[in-house]
Amino acid sequence: MQITASAISLNVDDVPASAAFAKQHFGFQEQMSADGFVSLAREGAGFSLIFLRTGLATLQPESLKHQRAQGLLVVFEVDDIDAEYARIQAADVPVTTEIQTEPWGERFFQITDPNGVIFQFVQWVHAPAEVG
Repeated sequence: MQITASAISLNVDDVPASAAFAKQHFGFQEQMSADGFVSLAREGAGFSLIFLRTGLATLQPESLKHQRAQGLLVVFEVDDIDAEYARIQAADVPVTTEIQTEPWGERFFQITDPNGVIFQFVQWVHAPAEVG
């Protein structure tokens, strides 16, 4: 199998609000859109970010039509977590989970978009195998 592209598709109530948040704070750019749909991309992200309006008639499978993007994290691994944290704070974006470092070497923080989608920024400050 050869995978030629990847995408994350999230159901939200307000597609323009989530799209604007991702464009403003993460540098994604709109690739295509229609009523109830937007596809965003960012060089180096490794995937497209798609927002679909909850209840969209064409959404498949039918069982997902009225579900929202909940219980998941969209994670961005970055090379300078402290700089990203400072950038987010300077932009007055409310922080959902303050910056912290786990014993296994993961330094992270989380923010939430207007539809409740949680974005997590991560930097590995030491490899998990180094924890003793």
